[in-house]
Amino acid sequence: MSTAFDLLYSETEEELRSAVRALLADRCAPADVLARAETGRPHDPGLWHTLAAGIGTAGLLVPEKLGGQGAGHREAAVVLEELGRAVAPVPYLTSAVLATEILLGCDTPEAAELLRELASGRLVCVPALPLTQAPGAPLPAAVRDTGGGILTGTVTSVADAVAADALLVLADTGLYAVPAGEVSLTERVPLDLTRPLATVTLDGAAGTRLADPATARAAVAGALLSGAGLLASEQLGLAQWCLTETVRHVRGRHQFNRPVGSFQALKHRLARLWLDVASARAAARAAADALATGAPDAPLTVAVAQAYCSGVAVRAAEECVQLHGGIGMTWEHPAHLHLKRAKTAALALGTAGHHHALVADFAELPSP
Repeated sequence: MSTAFDLLYSETEEELRSAVRALLADRCAPADVLARAETGRPHDPGLWHTLAAGIGTAGLLVPEKLGGQGAGHREAAVVLEELGRAVAPVPYLTSAVLATEILLGCDTPEAAELLRELASGRLVCVPALPLTQAPGAPLPAAVRDTGGGILTGTVTSVADAVAADALLVLADTGLYAVPAGEVSLTERVPLDLTRPLATVTLDGAAGTRLADPATARAAVAGALLSGAGLLASEQLGLAQWCLTETVRHVRGRHQFNRPVGSFQALKHRLARLWLDVASARAAARAAADALATGAPDAPLTVAVAQAYCSGVAVRAAEECVQLHGGIGMTWEHPAHLHLKRAKTAALALGTAGHHHALVADFAELPSP
């Protein structure tokens, strides 16, 4: 039996969107994002504190009994849409979604205490997993417990590790919470300067055990599924910004004494992009709703959303750069920030090809 998805935004979700958009308009202008990215320290602690604690977005997925908002994936998806529009340099996907989902799957007192800290916005916690780790793919076993929770190993391409107060480390004996001071970080130069990457090295790092190996792997697998589904909403927001800004530009830009947007060829390109973005919204909203309701076919819906939305975000960003003409190629214009985020997000939590293969498996179709 097929699942009926609710693709419309509720009044509460629209109010949340308005609050987040107003904050980002005031504190996360493109010039500010670019200026921070150029320093090599893109994260804005003040912005994160207001977003996470002031508005309460860090605890959307956390139950009220643990100090959270007791909301769900639909609300978190709205936040990610707005963060995608602004290419906001905050660790929301890694901390408020991935790490939170992992801890929710542990069901231990230690995990509950961490969840309280995350929901309050006092703690940033990220999973020590490669950004490219995909749902449905084998989990890495790069970290081992040498005894008593003393961990040794290396994990590459960990997103937002430089902003973390603690890391969730999947080891051979289970899941561990490791303070950031216990690990060594080697920062890498990422394509997307707003989502920094680092290699995490554990050399005798002491961690607190949160779950046994079976529970830990199940929790990580569930978090990767949720993360991939909600990443589609970030990609949707990015694509919507690119479309809106491109339409605004071609309507105001004149050549041969007429708006550039009046030329038939550009109309066709923008009309196709509008259809792509509208379809991406349906796919992303379906994924968020499936995760929120625990639909049986949520893995299929998430795979469809990721397989489609990653490509739409890249196409929208490319069109934004190209149709802005010469100004779109400059460092000062924010189009390149959106293109780099779109390109990086297309690899995060599984490529489109990986998710196409998952769709084929779930739907019992021949693989592409």
